[in-house]
Amino acid sequence: MRSATSSPIEFILASASPRRRELLRRAGYQPRIVVPKVDERPRPAEAPGACARRLARAKVADVARRLPPPRHARIVLGCDTVVAVAGAILGKPLDAAEALRMLRRLSRREHSVISGVAMLRQAPSTRDRWRVFSVETRVRFRRLGLDELQAYIATGDPMDKAGAYGLQEGAAQFVWRIRGSVTNVIGLPLAEVVVALRRWGLKATPVGDRR
Repeated sequence: MRSATSSPIEFILASASPRRRELLRRAGYQPRIVVPKVDERPRPAEAPGACARRLARAKVADVARRLPPPRHARIVLGCDTVVAVAGAILGKPLDAAEALRMLRRLSRREHSVISGVAMLRQAPSTRDRWRVFSVETRVRFRRLGLDELQAYIATGDPMDKAGAYGLQEGAAQFVWRIRGSVTNVIGLPLAEVVVALRRWGLKATPVGDRR
Protein backbone atom coordinates (compact mmCIF):
# COMPACT_ATOMS: atom_id res chain seq x y z
CA MET A 1 0.00 0.00 0.00
CA ARG A 2 1.24 3.49 -0.83
CA SER A 3 0.63 6.88 0.62
CA ALA A 4 -0.21 9.98 -1.35
CA THR A 5 3.52 10.36 -2.09
CA SER A 6 5.68 7.96 -4.07
CA SER A 7 7.29 6.53 -0.93
CA PRO A 8 5.79 3.23 0.21
CA ILE A 9 4.57 2.86 3.78
CA GLU A 10 4.53 -0.65 5.18
CA PHE A 11 1.44 -1.18 7.35
CA ILE A 12 1.47 -3.84 10.06
CA LEU A 13 -1.37 -4.77 12.39
CA ALA A 14 -0.14 -6.17 15.71
CA SER A 15 -3.23 -8.27 16.40
CA ALA A 16 -4.68 -11.74 15.95
CA SER A 17 -8.23 -10.35 15.89
CA PRO A 18 -10.14 -11.13 12.69
CA ARG A 19 -12.60 -8.38 13.63
CA ARG A 20 -9.94 -5.65 13.59
CA ARG A 21 -8.53 -6.94 10.34
CA GLU A 22 -11.97 -6.95 8.73
CA LEU A 23 -12.80 -3.42 9.92
CA LEU A 24 -9.56 -2.14 8.39
CA ARG A 25 -10.18 -4.08 5.19
CA ARG A 26 -13.61 -2.52 4.80
CA ALA A 27 -12.03 0.90 5.26
CA GLY A 28 -9.61 0.16 2.40
CA TYR A 29 -6.53 -1.02 4.29
CA GLN A 30 -4.72 -4.33 3.88
CA PRO A 31 -2.19 -4.56 6.74
CA ARG A 32 0.25 -7.38 7.20
CA ILE A 33 -0.64 -9.33 10.33
CA VAL A 34 1.98 -10.03 12.99
CA VAL A 35 0.59 -11.56 16.16
CA PRO A 36 2.00 -10.06 19.39
CA LYS A 37 3.03 -12.15 22.37
CA VAL A 38 1.90 -10.15 25.38
CA ASP A 39 0.46 -10.98 28.79
CA GLU A 40 -2.93 -9.28 28.59
CA ARG A 41 -3.82 -9.52 32.28
CA PRO A 42 -4.52 -6.18 33.98
CA ARG A 43 -2.32 -5.06 36.83
CA PRO A 44 -3.77 -4.82 40.36
CA ALA A 45 -5.93 -1.69 40.75
CA GLU A 46 -5.13 -0.60 37.19
CA ALA A 47 -7.66 1.80 35.68
CA PRO A 48 -9.44 0.45 32.57
CA GLY A 49 -8.20 3.16 30.21
CA ALA A 50 -4.64 2.95 31.47
CA CYS A 51 -4.72 -0.83 31.08
CA ALA A 52 -5.98 -0.64 27.49
CA ARG A 53 -3.35 1.92 26.49
CA ARG A 54 -0.53 0.02 28.19
CA LEU A 55 -1.43 -3.26 26.51
CA ALA A 56 -1.87 -1.65 23.08
CA ARG A 57 1.60 -0.12 23.32
CA ALA A 58 3.07 -3.38 24.61
CA LYS A 59 1.65 -5.25 21.61
CA VAL A 60 3.17 -2.79 19.16
CA ALA A 61 6.51 -2.79 20.97
CA ASP A 62 6.65 -6.59 20.98
CA VAL A 63 5.97 -6.82 17.25
CA ALA A 64 8.39 -3.99 16.41
CA ARG A 65 11.19 -5.72 18.33
CA ARG A 66 10.77 -8.84 16.20
CA LEU A 67 10.77 -7.03 12.86
CA PRO A 68 13.93 -6.26 10.86
CA PRO A 69 15.01 -2.61 10.70
CA PRO A 70 12.72 -0.70 8.31
CA ARG A 71 14.01 -0.14 4.79
CA HIS A 72 11.38 2.55 4.28
CA ALA A 73 8.54 4.06 6.31
CA ARG A 74 6.60 1.63 8.45
CA ILE A 75 3.54 1.98 10.69
CA VAL A 76 2.70 -0.62 13.32
CA LEU A 77 -0.81 -0.45 14.78
CA GLY A 78 -1.95 -2.20 17.94
CA CYS A 79 -5.17 -2.16 19.92
CA ASP A 80 -6.50 -3.57 23.16
CA THR A 81 -10.15 -3.44 24.18
CA VAL A 82 -11.43 -3.79 27.73
CA VAL A 83 -14.92 -3.87 29.17
CA ALA A 84 -15.44 -2.20 32.53
CA VAL A 85 -18.44 -1.93 34.83
CA ALA A 86 -18.32 0.24 37.96
CA GLY A 87 -14.58 0.64 37.38
CA ALA A 88 -13.88 -3.11 37.37
CA ILE A 89 -12.28 -4.66 34.27
CA LEU A 90 -14.01 -7.67 32.76
CA GLY A 91 -11.54 -9.67 30.72
CA LYS A 92 -12.05 -12.74 28.56
CA PRO A 93 -13.93 -15.44 30.48
CA LEU A 94 -12.04 -18.58 31.41
CA ASP A 95 -15.09 -20.82 31.12
CA ALA A 96 -18.85 -20.83 30.59
CA ALA A 97 -19.58 -20.22 34.28
CA GLU A 98 -17.44 -17.07 34.30
CA ALA A 99 -19.04 -15.89 31.04
CA LEU A 100 -22.46 -16.25 32.66
CA ARG A 101 -21.37 -14.28 35.73
CA MET A 102 -20.04 -11.47 33.54
CA LEU A 103 -23.14 -11.23 31.38
CA ARG A 104 -25.49 -11.28 34.36
CA ARG A 105 -23.43 -8.47 35.84
CA LEU A 106 -23.97 -6.43 32.66
CA SER A 107 -27.73 -7.06 32.53
CA ARG A 108 -29.77 -3.83 32.81
CA ARG A 109 -26.59 -1.81 33.39
CA GLU A 110 -24.49 0.63 31.47
CA HIS A 111 -20.85 -0.27 31.05
CA SER A 112 -17.78 1.11 29.30
CA VAL A 113 -15.97 -0.37 26.33
CA ILE A 114 -12.52 1.21 26.14
CA SER A 115 -10.02 0.60 23.35
CA GLY A 116 -6.42 1.61 23.75
CA VAL A 117 -4.75 2.35 20.42
CA ALA A 118 -1.00 2.53 19.87
CA MET A 119 0.75 3.53 16.65
CA LEU A 120 4.47 3.45 15.95
CA ARG A 121 5.97 5.11 12.88
CA GLN A 122 9.47 4.02 11.92
CA ALA A 123 11.70 5.06 9.05
CA PRO A 124 15.41 4.75 8.23
CA SER A 125 17.63 7.38 9.86
CA THR A 126 14.77 8.92 11.85
CA ARG A 127 13.61 8.58 15.42
CA ASP A 128 10.60 6.41 16.17
CA ARG A 129 7.34 8.31 16.60
CA TRP A 130 4.60 7.07 18.91
CA ARG A 131 0.96 7.95 19.28
CA VAL A 132 -1.11 6.32 22.03
CA PHE A 133 -4.73 7.16 22.85
CA SER A 134 -7.96 5.57 24.00
CA VAL A 135 -11.61 5.77 22.98
CA GLU A 136 -14.54 5.02 25.30
CA THR A 137 -18.05 3.94 24.32
CA ARG A 138 -20.92 3.57 26.76
CA VAL A 139 -23.19 0.56 26.26
CA ARG A 140 -26.38 -0.30 28.11
CA PHE A 141 -27.86 -3.79 28.03
CA ARG A 142 -31.52 -4.60 28.43
CA ARG A 143 -32.64 -7.11 31.03
CA LEU A 144 -31.15 -10.49 30.10
CA GLY A 145 -32.91 -13.74 30.92
CA LEU A 146 -31.01 -16.80 32.12
CA ASP A 147 -32.28 -18.96 29.26
CA GLU A 148 -31.11 -16.57 26.54
CA LEU A 149 -27.74 -16.10 28.22
CA GLN A 150 -27.20 -19.84 28.41
CA ALA A 151 -28.17 -20.20 24.75
CA TYR A 152 -25.72 -17.46 23.77
CA ILE A 153 -22.90 -18.95 25.82
CA ALA A 154 -23.55 -22.35 24.23
CA THR A 155 -22.59 -20.86 20.83
CA GLY A 156 -19.02 -20.36 22.15
CA ASP A 157 -18.97 -16.76 20.99
CA PRO A 158 -18.31 -15.15 24.40
CA MET A 159 -15.17 -17.14 25.16
CA ASP A 160 -12.58 -15.04 23.29
CA LYS A 161 -14.07 -11.61 23.96
CA ALA A 162 -13.64 -9.08 26.73
CA GLY A 163 -16.78 -8.86 28.80
CA ALA A 164 -17.97 -12.19 27.33
CA TYR A 165 -19.83 -10.72 24.37
CA GLY A 166 -19.39 -9.63 20.77
CA LEU A 167 -21.59 -6.92 19.33
CA GLN A 168 -21.13 -8.23 15.80
CA GLU A 169 -22.40 -11.66 16.83
CA GLY A 170 -25.44 -12.78 18.81
CA ALA A 171 -25.02 -10.21 21.57
CA ALA A 172 -26.30 -7.38 19.36
CA GLN A 173 -29.80 -8.28 20.57
CA PHE A 174 -28.79 -7.46 24.16
CA VAL A 175 -27.96 -3.81 23.49
CA TRP A 176 -30.48 -1.19 24.55
CA ARG A 177 -28.38 1.89 23.85
CA ILE A 178 -24.89 2.84 22.62
CA ARG A 179 -23.27 6.20 23.21
CA GLY A 180 -20.15 6.64 21.10
CA SER A 181 -18.29 4.64 18.47
CA VAL A 182 -19.98 1.40 17.44
CA THR A 183 -16.82 0.00 15.83
CA ASN A 184 -15.03 0.59 19.12
CA VAL A 185 -17.35 -1.98 20.72
CA ILE A 186 -16.47 -4.43 17.94
CA GLY A 187 -12.78 -3.95 18.72
CA LEU A 188 -11.33 -0.96 16.86
CA PRO A 189 -12.42 2.72 16.93
CA LEU A 190 -12.23 2.95 13.17
CA ALA A 191 -12.89 6.66 12.57
CA GLU A 192 -10.21 7.72 15.05
CA VAL A 193 -7.71 5.19 13.70
CA VAL A 194 -8.25 6.21 10.07
CA VAL A 195 -7.75 9.89 10.93
CA ALA A 196 -4.49 9.04 12.73
CA LEU A 197 -3.24 6.90 9.84
CA ARG A 198 -3.98 9.63 7.31
CA ARG A 199 -2.11 12.18 9.39
CA TRP A 200 0.92 9.94 9.12
CA GLY A 201 0.53 9.69 5.36
CA LEU A 202 -1.16 6.31 5.08
CA LYS A 203 -4.30 6.58 2.99
CA ALA A 204 -6.69 3.81 2.09
CA THR A 205 -7.07 2.11 -1.27
CA PRO A 206 -10.76 2.24 -2.24
CA VAL A 207 -12.45 -1.12 -1.84
CA GLY A 208 -12.66 -2.76 -5.27
CA ASP A 209 -9.57 -0.96 -6.55
CA ARG A 210 -6.96 -3.66 -5.82
CA ARG A 211 -4.45 -3.28 -8.62
